Amino acid sequence: MSERRLPPGQYVPSGWPAVHYGPVPRFRPQRWDLRVYGATAGAGQYRWDWTEFEELPRVDVVADFHCVTRFTITDVRWRGVAAATLVELAPPAEDATHVMVWAEYGYSANLRMDDFLRPDVLLATHRDGERLSPKHGHPVRLVVPHLYGWKSVKWVRAIEYLTVDRRGFWEERGYHNVADPWAEQRYSYQEEPGEGPPLD
Repeated sequence: MSERRLPPGQYVPSGWPAVHYGPVPRFRPQRWDLRVYGATAGAGQYRWDWTEFEELPRVDVVADFHCVTRFTITDVRWRGVAAATLVELAPPAEDATHVMVWAEYGYSANLRMDDFLRPDVLLATHRDGERLSPKHGHPVRLVVPHLYGWKSVKWVRAIEYLTVDRRGFWEERGYHNVADPWAEQRYSYQEEPGEGPPLD
């Protein structure tokens, strides 16, 4: 693999480190659901239980994964539900500009709607032909290959449509609001005007 393929400051590790905040949640399929709410087109909410989610159409994506802690995993094969498919099933209001992705224990990350709708963004259930392991996000994690990995939320439980951008968990704690690895957008002090809402 050519080093030119890596974003600045990244390296390829020998394994795949598991990086996350807080404990690994236990998956209880009978209690699990995925919700879409907020600024929806009909002002309502959408919900899929685990059986219903498993029946949604699947896509395969091969992409690199860039962690802000500076490692990159190349050519990862993901399988899951395209974010664009979810948006078709649960359409946002015309003035929705961002999404907040919510996970177990209240973890969150915000994304621009345009980033969320890219064709390689998906709610993954499999990696390299196998179910995700618990420490890597089982049963469902968001995968946003073109942004740093903290935007690829593990243990996803809800998507909230927003009409005004709002910072997620790490964005409130000093990480860059956009998170483009090719521009090394790691920290909030690097933000240009218009790249994120004010920090409190």
